[in-house]
Formats: sequence, C-alpha cells, structure tokens
Amino acid sequence: MDKKLNLNFKNISMNFSEIKNRLLFLIFALIIFRLGSFIPVPGIDTASLSKLLRNQQGTIVEMLNMFSGGSLNRASIFSLGIMPYISSSIMIQLLTFIYPTWKDLKKEGEAGREKINQYTKYLTVFLSIIQAVGISLSLPNMPDMKVLIFKLDLCFYLTTIVSLVTGTIFLMWIGDLITEYGLGNGISVIIFAGIMANLPIAVFHTLEALRLNNLNILLLIFTVILIFLIIYFVVFIEKSQRKIIIHYSNRQQNNRMHFSQNIAHLPLKINMSGVIPAIFASSVILFPTTIASWIKENNHSSLYLLNFICDNLQPGTFLYIFLYTISIIFFCFFYTNLAFDSRETSDNLKRSGAFIQGIRPGEHTSNYIRKIMFRLTFINSIYIVFICLIPELIHFLTHVPFYFGGTSLLIVVVVIIDLITQLQTLMVSRQYKSSFRRANLNLKK
Repeated sequence: MDKKLNLNFKNISMNFSEIKNRLLFLIFALIIFRLGSFIPVPGIDTASLSKLLRNQQGTIVEMLNMFSGGSLNRASIFSLGIMPYISSSIMIQLLTFIYPTWKDLKKEGEAGREKINQYTKYLTVFLSIIQAVGISLSLPNMPDMKVLIFKLDLCFYLTTIVSLVTGTIFLMWIGDLITEYGLGNGISVIIFAGIMANLPIAVFHTLEALRLNNLNILLLIFTVILIFLIIYFVVFIEKSQRKIIIHYSNRQQNNRMHFSQNIAHLPLKINMSGVIPAIFASSVILFPTTIASWIKENNHSSLYLLNFICDNLQPGTFLYIFLYTISIIFFCFFYTNLAFDSRETSDNLKRSGAFIQGIRPGEHTSNYIRKIMFRLTFINSIYIVFICLIPELIHFLTHVPFYFGGTSLLIVVVVIIDLITQLQTLMVSRQYKSSFRRANLNLKK
C-alpha cells in the first residue's frame, strides 16, 4: 500500500514538473516577444510614426497593429507580426485543395506535413519580403517625411527590409518552439499575447473616462456583464459538436468472422473554420479603405470614389456592416469546405468497415455528411457575424468602448480553450504512462 502511494505521489510530481517546465518556457517566450516589440527599426522616429498612425483608425493598419501588440505603432522589428505566416498557411491550404499532387502530401502522414510546413515557411519569407519592401517604400511618401525618417538613403531601405523580415522569421521560430516545448499552438499564442497586451491600456482609458464622469457607471457594469455573457456563449459554441452515430460490424479476428456491432461517434464541430473567416473578412473590407486613405492623404486627391470609400467603408456604417456580413458568411463556407472533405471522410469510414444507420456507404454517406456540414456552417456563419458585429451594436447603443469583440474575442477564447485542453491532455497522458509502467512492473514480478 505504501509503495502504491509513493508511486502515485511520484507520478503527480512528474506531471506538475512537466507542466511547470512548459509554463515557464511559455512565459519566457512571451517575455522575449514583448521585449522585441519595443525594439525599433533603425532610422525611424517612433514618436512621429505613432502620431501618423493615430489617423489610421478603421483601416487594416489598426487591425495589424492590434495583432502585433502595438509593434507597428512603435515601428518595431516585429511590425509585420505573424500575419505573413497566417496568409501563407491559407495559401498553402488552397493549393492542397486545388492541386492533386499537393493534396496527396496531406495523406503521406508526418513526412507530408513536414513538407507542407516547409513550403509554408518559404512562402512566409517571400510574403514578408514583399510587405517589408512595400512598407519601406511607403514611409518616405508619408506626411512630415523629414521628421519621420532621420536619413533617407539606400542603407535605410536595406536596414528596414532586413529588420522587418528577420522579425517575422524570429516570431515564426518562437511560435514553433512554443508549440513543441510550451503550451498551445505557438502562432495562436503569439497573436493572443499581442491582443492581450493592449488590454491594460483599454482598461486605463475606460477608468479615466469613468473618473472624468464621461462614462456612466451603470452602463459600464452592464457592458462588463455583457462581456462575460458573450464569452460564455463563445465557449459554448466552440465546445459544441454534432455527433453522428457510426456503426462498426463484421470484424474478423483469428480467421473468424464476428458479427457483433460496435457504436462510435463522428464528432463535427460547429465552428470548423475557426477565426479565419473573421480575419479574412476584415482584411478584404478594410484593404480598399486603407489604400483610398493613403492616396487621399499623399496626393491630396478629392475624387468622388475615394471620398465615397473613405466615408462609407468605415466601421459602423451600413455599407461596411453589410459587406462585412456577406464576406464572413462566404469565407465560413469557403474555408469549411477546405478544412473538411466529406468525400474523404466517407471513404475512410467505408475502408474501416463503418457505416451510418440507414445510409448506404459511399456517395450517399458523403451527401448525408455534406448536408449536416452545410447546416452547421450556416449556424457557424450566423454565430461569427453576431460576435463580430456585437461591438458595433454595443458602442452604438451605449457609447461605451467595447474592446473585446469580433476577431480579438474569438482568438482569445479559442486560445484559452486550447491551453486548457492541452493541460488536461498532458495530465491524462502522464497518468496512462504511469499506469502502463506499473502494469509492466507487476508482470515482471
């Protein structure tokens, strides 16, 4: 009995030791990320750039600055953030869907995933170079260029491009290390840290408005309660699944056919597309506004089209909300079809001797699963539209700044759920390993 207790305490201590090491590594990596976000690119006056970017509210620049934890606002070496990696990942997924040779890579197991990951990193470097060149060329065209850039020469362009590209590559490397030695998906954790870095500033501004009597305390309490209700709703949807009952029958063991039936479940998540539709929809809608505002500021143009885009594609306008809603719904269906192949799932079930009660294997099973996924995706699109537009509605009704909303809230909640799930998986896996070791020791005895 004492030996069993000692083994249990030893296993518990090993569990906490591994989790502690992973948590410490995660904290250390995030500290490096935050320190790097304050290292500026040489040759740029960060104070002048910060003043210029204050006029970019409601553009794609504001969204990139939020994801990078304010790095773009400080002209940091991490200004590009991890967005080039996200863009390249989506492009590679599109290629695996379009080209059969790339689609076969996904079926090669670990070797295929390593090749896809390698191609994704190459494309990330390429996109980072393009974006860094674009930023370095656009900086001299901004107002007050002489104040913004200390010395405009070839060295400035090379230094800016190398600094920004190196910063993105370093973040990609840190993300891989977090995935392997820390907790959660490293890329998602970095975006999560960037979003959460702006939270103290938002809380400070809210409390300052409350102190100056510019904000009603009852409205603030109502907003806080609403935030918790929305977070609960997001967690509920993210954990929700549609379980399809699967039957296994006619299994052969030791040259004998067994006719017993086993029942299992095929779980289908409601939010199969994650936060990608919200990010893509924001980028697509805000990109024309960003380009139009830059042309208008640099060339002092008063074209009707530029004025129309700048005035009617701002967050809160009717046209922006309408196009944003349509874009989210489109990307929900588009990305879900990329992430989940009903035909492939049907073929896997058929090969494993599984079937759905009352549905013929093959094409009929594929159509049945496709119908269910269509309904789930429709529910998911309404859910993401609601989460992304709720900040606009609250701000319109209460005039209270709602920081956690839309894409940022989805990312924060999903990352926290992933962290908790991985912690539970680590605990369970360690318990299974310890039980397996004890079983082996008892057999040897």
